[in-house]
Amino acid sequence: MKNAFSMKSITKAYPGFKLDNITLSLPAGCVMGLIGENGAGKTTLLKTLYGGVRAEGEISLLGETDTDLFWKVRQKVGIVPDEVIFPLAFRLGEIEKMLSKCYDEWDSKKFCEYAERFEIPARTKFRDYSFGMKKKIAIAAALSHNAELLILDEATSGLDPIVRDEFADIIFEFTRNETHSVLFSSHIVTDLEKLCDYIAVLHKGRLLLCEEKDVLLDSYRKINCAENELDSFDRSDILGKRVTPYGVQAIVKTDAVRENFSAEPAAIEDIFVYMIKGEEK
Repeated sequence: MKNAFSMKSITKAYPGFKLDNITLSLPAGCVMGLIGENGAGKTTLLKTLYGGVRAEGEISLLGETDTDLFWKVRQKVGIVPDEVIFPLAFRLGEIEKMLSKCYDEWDSKKFCEYAERFEIPARTKFRDYSFGMKKKIAIAAALSHNAELLILDEATSGLDPIVRDEFADIIFEFTRNETHSVLFSSHIVTDLEKLCDYIAVLHKGRLLLCEEKDVLLDSYRKINCAENELDSFDRSDILGKRVTPYGVQAIVKTDAVRENFSAEPAAIEDIFVYMIKGEEK
């Protein structure tokens, strides 16, 4: 299967932080969710992919592999950065006009339709928009130039639950085309669970896992038991645990759960939290 992107041995060092030997790929037509705590390196990783940061290693993006690959494919990549920047005095019409000169396949009608759908005030200057409204403008722009890959850095941050739900519908619409792909980082793990085919977990610059979402959800269960009962599990089968006044809550491998234990499905957020806590210990 063709990949929307692939990264091999990507390394980028800053004082006090290192993106450490990341190898990651996304099959075309799929959505990948990138999860990590603040400072895990999510934004740095996304920037290496779209050319905002130069790093060691190999990158292929929509089939291009040379050092200037982003400039060759930028027309086909829609980006929503963590911090959205346009000229502060520009109103929506001026932003649209500027963008129309940047993209060969810019669709003014589509941009205006998204602006209306997101209820973006047309007469407000960019500096006066809220953080969430700026995100809406960036999302509308990313979807309005016939992109094949969306790279979304905290795209739903600052959006209310109604708009986030509508955004999910838009992503589903976008990926009905089997050549369209999405890489999406977010702190709102429930959004990723709803949208994604693959989940990647980043922690302190290291990739802890990348797995198909359904496989990951099938691999773990949440159990509640007494602490001495948890001792009967092999340590390698326990992803993490939380001791409470009422006993222990733990995330364990599905295959390790015996019939006498009451188990329930573990959400992606459960798996992420317990995995990170386990790494910290």
